[in-house]
Amino acid sequence: MAAKTSPRRRSARIAGALGNLAVLSLMLLAVAYVLPSLLGFQRYVITGGSMQGTYDKGSVVFEKVVPTSQLRVGDVITYIPPASSGVTNLVTHRIVSAEAGTKGIVYRTKGDANPSIDPWTFTLDRAEQVVVEFDVPHVGSALLYLADPSHRKLVVGVPAGLIALASILEAFRNARREKRAGDQVGRDETVPAVAENPAPDAAVAPSAPRLPAVV
Repeated sequence: MAAKTSPRRRSARIAGALGNLAVLSLMLLAVAYVLPSLLGFQRYVITGGSMQGTYDKGSVVFEKVVPTSQLRVGDVITYIPPASSGVTNLVTHRIVSAEAGTKGIVYRTKGDANPSIDPWTFTLDRAEQVVVEFDVPHVGSALLYLADPSHRKLVVGVPAGLIALASILEAFRNARREKRAGDQVGRDETVPAVAENPAPDAAVAPSAPRLPAVV
């Protein structure tokens, strides 16, 4: 019959497995986030819904730096709209028109999920611009969560705590096993020994009769 696993041991195994899984997930997430940067990509988290259906909210878009002269209609770029637009944050939208103007190429963009074109026009006075190459859905939400230092401590601390708890439980079980083994050895040593061939009691020789004295 197979031995049953105790609830305590099962809990320790589950805690250890969860801790290892959490640490592995964080390592894979870190590699997935850092590796594209080493390959020359820039990363942006999509926090709005204007590109929903193409790059959903919570996605991470990875962008390559290209010469501005290579931009074409249909490219999706991340940029800051002109000050007159009132928009102060980065926008990731698709180029829908690019026409020559007195100060260079005049661009107009649109979010794929928006019903109308952005109400501003702009030029790019820098030699290079980032263009979206690919995206990873949903990962951005986790990265935004980890951007908060208190959240990072929680995510790292919980797996570390689970691993520490599993180690303590395992050490406690080992100590109990060693104690039981020691108690068993002690009981074995206190059993009285029985001689296989006990010696008979010594015989007492009868005393010799007293002889009459000779005068």
